[in-house]
Amino acid sequence: MTATLSGCGSDTGGGDVTLKLVAADYGTDAKSSSQHYWDDVAAKFTQENPGIKVDVAVYSWKDVDRKVAEMVKAGDAPDIAQIGAYADYAKAGKLYTADEMITIRTGANFLPSLTDAGRVDDKLYGLPFVASTRLLFYNKKMFTQAGITAPQTWDDIRSDASALKQRGVSYPFALPLGEEESQAETLMWLLSGGGGYTDEVGNYDIDSPANIATFKWLKANLVDKGLTGPVSPGKLDRAQAFEAFTKGDVGMLNGHPTLMQEAEKKGVDVGMVPLPGADGPTEGSMGVADWMMGFKEHGNRVAIGKFLNFAYEDENVLSFADQYDLLPVTGSASEVMEADDKHKPLRAFLEALPNSQLPPFGKTSWAKASETIKKKIGTAVEPGANPETVLVDIATQARQAESTE
Repeated sequence: MTATLSGCGSDTGGGDVTLKLVAADYGTDAKSSSQHYWDDVAAKFTQENPGIKVDVAVYSWKDVDRKVAEMVKAGDAPDIAQIGAYADYAKAGKLYTADEMITIRTGANFLPSLTDAGRVDDKLYGLPFVASTRLLFYNKKMFTQAGITAPQTWDDIRSDASALKQRGVSYPFALPLGEEESQAETLMWLLSGGGGYTDEVGNYDIDSPANIATFKWLKANLVDKGLTGPVSPGKLDRAQAFEAFTKGDVGMLNGHPTLMQEAEKKGVDVGMVPLPGADGPTEGSMGVADWMMGFKEHGNRVAIGKFLNFAYEDENVLSFADQYDLLPVTGSASEVMEADDKHKPLRAFLEALPNSQLPPFGKTSWAKASETIKKKIGTAVEPGANPETVLVDIATQARQAESTE
């Protein structure tokens, strides 16, 4: 067996290996739990690699990052983790680089826009696992009844929302800037206004003139005109907004593939267009991704690489993406999905993914900056607020977080 597994057991090779994999649960109940997916992948992998077993532990998104952090702190890191953040571990020297684990073929198959966000100091540590993009969703029935067309610009959003309000729509444009996921909603608007969280060289630029102009427009043209619904944007979480859309109470909002599926199940006829911008459709949508990483602690570099190469084969990538209405992160799997008519509803999201822009996941300060955005961005559009003051405050705290890293 040792001869058979030469190079499989560890950095030096040899011996049977048991890899510990910790992953996030994308399911909503026991039946749809991601545990079933990973158990199946692990069993198939071991069948092909008899000397390498994989123990799988799946935790909810509320717990998984904390669980991994506790394992690392206790000196018992998992060999592989599929979680939401990698940069802190990379900076601390606890992770293998992609080059140390996976084949050139596997690495070259990732979509470049995603691997750009997986780097720390120009080295790839976070392997994208699944991805999603955002489009503007609208209720087709409401739009037909109001005699309006899908928006392409901010001015279109304002005029469409005004028409919907006149017809008694509860949320003409749902704007969730509550703490749950407001860092994502914020980035969508910043991108559509020609800004973003960072400048061309990667420094925080949250209080840029473009970003300030975006939030001043939002406040004056949507919020102050009563076009964002009965709940203040700073108090409206994404889950609330999405639920209202599936109930037919929302005219427009920014959404992702899972919402599309849920809304259609509830009988909502969903229209989708690229995020409208100040002067026309936004060229680059916001993208999001989760990350796979390999920890050095137990020295199982080669075995980890073998498993990751297997996990990123098209069959496995497509199986997961298909089950949870998400997008594959590899070029070959994306091509397969795009060619299959059963995935036709996802094509608009697939088209947006290669040009998508992700939050600055590679910054170890991003976790603190993101929390600051979640807590404070909703106050930028409150009555009497000055958006510039709020954005300057957030930017100052983000820069301070970066300077202390």
